[in-house]
Amino acid sequence: WKAIEASRANVRAFAKRSLRKGWFMKNRQGAVAGERFEPFRRVGIYIPGGTAPLVSTAIMTCTLAEAAGVPEIVAATPAGPDGKVQPALLAALSRCGATEIHRVGGAQAIAALAFGTGTIHPVQKIFGPGNAYVVEAKRQVFGRVAIDLLPGPSEVLVIADKTANPDWVAADLLAQAEHGHGSQAILLTDSEKILAAVEKAVARQAKLSARPAQLAKALNETMLIGVHNMDEAVGIANAYAAEHVAIATERPGEIAARLHSAGAVFLGGMSPVAAGDFLAGPSHELPTGGAGHSFAGLTADQFQRRTSVVMFDKKSLAASQPFLATFSEIEGLDAHGRSVSIRLAK
Repeated sequence: WKAIEASRANVRAFAKRSLRKGWFMKNRQGAVAGERFEPFRRVGIYIPGGTAPLVSTAIMTCTLAEAAGVPEIVAATPAGPDGKVQPALLAALSRCGATEIHRVGGAQAIAALAFGTGTIHPVQKIFGPGNAYVVEAKRQVFGRVAIDLLPGPSEVLVIADKTANPDWVAADLLAQAEHGHGSQAILLTDSEKILAAVEKAVARQAKLSARPAQLAKALNETMLIGVHNMDEAVGIANAYAAEHVAIATERPGEIAARLHSAGAVFLGGMSPVAAGDFLAGPSHELPTGGAGHSFAGLTADQFQRRTSVVMFDKKSLAASQPFLATFSEIEGLDAHGRSVSIRLAK
């Protein structure tokens, strides 16, 4: 319970900083224009639970919805082999703001949230990671409801130089690989010594895993790559757009400043990716599969709806009328122009 509380406190504080606030201005003709941000009324959050009950995912999603002020937070998660949801996951969902918890998983859970069933009312937007079937279901219901991201299997890319601790690097690689099939762990280093040492450390630490079956599948995809220099490493990292990029170099800030497609960046050897997954503050729901080129990770403002607001008075409408008439004439939309002129007629 203390771990849930500690994580929730950090995530909520970070989320509050991320929320957008309404604002107003006057344009050059004197009309008022602005934006209003309000929470979605009802959202659905998918929490994976197939090979592990992801308590941290409940915190990293529901907490953001609660911080944004969403009144109805609907969680869907699969039951375990015993037909029950793990107590720690239920506790986290309840503490972090879930107002409904449904024991359903997979693509059918996404369909239920999007279209509704006899017991689940449809939502406005669906959040949360999942396996390939869940991600594809989210893709297919997009348009019927809004979607946050399409996050697939976990990814980590470590950039290391000769100053890196090979045991720490190996531990970061294995931490993401233990998510199982489809997870990707990559090392980029310009040090042959580090490359060899990490390879040995991975083999040694893999024997300690409590999830050997899941780990073995991911290790088949793990890559340890030697590069000529850090410029090449940065180029590969930007092209790959990994979910997590850990920088274990002498000057990690210099490398981080050159990255433009990572989901989350971890600076320095003392910053394990797992600390971001569980506790640090930003949500761990991040873009995968190259989506980092175009998408950012989950933030609290994604639980807000944006509405633009416009207000004219007679003076500002009169100042705008010549320009509005020009657009109406050019586009052949005379009713548009008339809707303005009729308000200004004497």
